[in-house]
This record gives sequence, structure tokens and C-alpha cells, in this order.
Amino acid sequence: MEQKQRETAILVGCQFSDDDLRFEYSLEELASLTKTAQGEVLITVSQKRDRAHPATYIGKGKVEELKTLEEELEPDLIIFNDELTPSQIRNLSEILEARVIDRTQLILDIFAQRAQSREGKLQVEHAQLQYLLPRLVGKGLSLSRLGGGIGTRGPGETKLETDRRHIRKKLDDIKSQLSTIVHHRERYRERRKRNNTFQAALVGYTNAGKSTLFNKLTEAGAFEENLLFATLDPMTRKVILPSGFTILLTDTVGFIQDLPTSLIAAFRSTLEETKEADLLLHVVDSSNADYFNHEKTVNQLLADLEADKLPQLTVYNKSDAQHQDFVPTSKGQTLTMSALSESDLDQLKAQIEEQVILSMDSYHVFVPSGEGRLLSQLKNETILRSLQFDEETELYECRGYCLKDHPLAGQLEKFTQE
Repeated sequence: MEQKQRETAILVGCQFSDDDLRFEYSLEELASLTKTAQGEVLITVSQKRDRAHPATYIGKGKVEELKTLEEELEPDLIIFNDELTPSQIRNLSEILEARVIDRTQLILDIFAQRAQSREGKLQVEHAQLQYLLPRLVGKGLSLSRLGGGIGTRGPGETKLETDRRHIRKKLDDIKSQLSTIVHHRERYRERRKRNNTFQAALVGYTNAGKSTLFNKLTEAGAFEENLLFATLDPMTRKVILPSGFTILLTDTVGFIQDLPTSLIAAFRSTLEETKEADLLLHVVDSSNADYFNHEKTVNQLLADLEADKLPQLTVYNKSDAQHQDFVPTSKGQTLTMSALSESDLDQLKAQIEEQVILSMDSYHVFVPSGEGRLLSQLKNETILRSLQFDEETELYECRGYCLKDHPLAGQLEKFTQE
């Protein structure tokens, strides 16, 4: 039997604090996540409680209301806005007909759809199996039903019916494969470092417009769409700055509030790219009403990755559709722009160049006309601000900036005049 194109879902959220706005935004985000996973939201049910009900997450009365709604709307699945415990999923699955999944499963499903590289697929499978392990007990029959649909897709689905021992063995196998890939990536990063290339990384909340910005700056053709987690695999490309100086720019996976811990762990190696960067471009969607919390979430995750001390330029993107209440909140370097505006992109490149110069040493040297190779290197590997030829001395007077650890820095000393 052919699976329906879009599965229908009832969303369920529980509010445990007085922050109505934040709760509302998190439910909107759950609806966006459902849409990204090819699902269609029928209705959203919410409840205010001091804490989650240990057995069913929502209260008994709300469960009855949900059962009535389910009979009326006949959804394919019911999605809860938090990570449910194994016993909560088990109890709810016994009461409700539709498949019960939580926010974590939904995010894992999207990651499974988005993973392109071998590493991405392995990381998703690792996270899915870790999520599954404590939930195997008592699921029995329901596991055999998981043939497809939201929350069940991905590389791990063929292993769902195996026992714990098999899953643990599989996890160990994936870990060793991932460590080989991570080792390769580290060697590649070391080589880039040895080549003394300035590296910038795009970070930000999911759907902030990082991939669009990446494509405009590098003409790379990374996948971009108005969906959450459109990018999963990091991509690195060259960007040419106004002076002609070339840097490397990496596009990274989008961050999200309450990202499942198994996913943070699984994608740690992917996010390690950010730690190696000389500059972070933190992209914030200024058209999103919840932009402030998005910015805070990313900064918190950067702190968890120990990447919060790196130089950062906050790029408030989508200024063409800016939210009416938007006010820049970052205390550091900022730029408000639209990735669709050529002049804004030029301004961003100029601001990146200013940041690059901060990590360089200035030079003022006099190079003999016979040193053609050195002059060529100054043009290509440093930011050359001025170049004048003196006919009397037959020397080129060069002023500019060079990366501190660059091999050229030592060479230039002998051409400096006291």
C-alpha cells in the first residue's frame, strides 16, 4: 500500500512557566518542524501545569479530551512538544490509536531526511539508536509497526526490532566509523591551518538564512529552502574579500531550542568546525518575533562547545522583512542586512575584512623589482593596501597586513627599512 504524501498530526504542548509568549513560540516551532517533516497540523492542544504528569505528561482530563479529538479527526500521529519518558510513551500509546512521538523523534526524523554525507547518516543513526535504547522495554508490538512515516524514517529504521545487545554493538560500530571520519576531518583542518588560511564559520538558529548567505558569498549552491534544518552537512568554500584576500567560510547545521542531547553529542564533530574558526558570523533572523531567544540559544550552545570566546560578528539578516519589534541586542560587532541585497553583501565582506585585519600585523616594506614572486605573494596572501614603485631606488614600497603566523611575516623583516 502506498504511503500518503503528508501525514496528519495533532500537536500537544504543556506550559510549565508563566512565559506565555515563549510557550506560544515553541508551539509555532513544533508546527514548523512538523511541516519540515512533511506533516500537516490538524489542531494544537495545550495545557498549563506546574509539572509534567509522570505517567501521561498531560493530565488525565486532557488525555480524555485528546482521545475524543482523535476519534473526530483521525490523525496519523500525535506529536508532543517535549521529550517523553519511555513510560509516558508506552502509557499514551496504550490509550491512543495514533502513533505517539515526541519533539526529539520529530527532530531526529528531519535529520534523517536531510543527511547527505556518510558522516551525517552515521550521526543520525547513532542518535536514533541512543534514543531507542531505553525505549525498547515494553514497546514490543508497537516496534513491529514502525514501517515508515514521521519519527520512524532514517538509517536506523531497519534495526528497530533488534534487541539491546544488537543495538549496543551497532552503536560501538558506528562510533568507530565516526572516529575514523573525525580523524580525517582533523587532518584536513590541520592542513588548512598549516596553509595559514583565515577561517570563518556561519553559525545561527535554524532557518536564519545561513545557507542563502553562504551561497551569495561563495556562489556554492548549498541547499537552501524555507525549512528548518535545510543544511546538515558542513560545507567549506572560498570567499574573496574586497581587497582580493581569500578566506575560507564554513556553513554549519542550524541550532534549535531544546536540541536533544543525543543530537548535540552526535553532531559535536560537525560543530567542531566552529571551534577552529578565526571568526564566527552569527546569523540572526530579524524577521522572527522570537529572534532574541534564538540568539540566546545559539550563544548558550557556543558556550557549551567552548567556542564563545572566539571573535564574533552578529549578522541580523532578513532586514527586508524585519519584525516590527526588532532591536539589535548584541553588545559586540553587528550588521543589519539582507542576504538578497548586493550592497549589503559588499558591506558584510568589508566588515569581515576589518575583522580579518584585527588578527594581522601591519607591514611597511621596500621590495626590489627583481623579487617578482614575493610581490605576487603579497598581492595574493596578504591584504595589500598600497604599492608604489620608486624609479630612483628601483624599489616597490608596499604597505598592508599579514596574518601573524604566516611564513611571509618572517621573510618581510629583511625588507623593512629603519
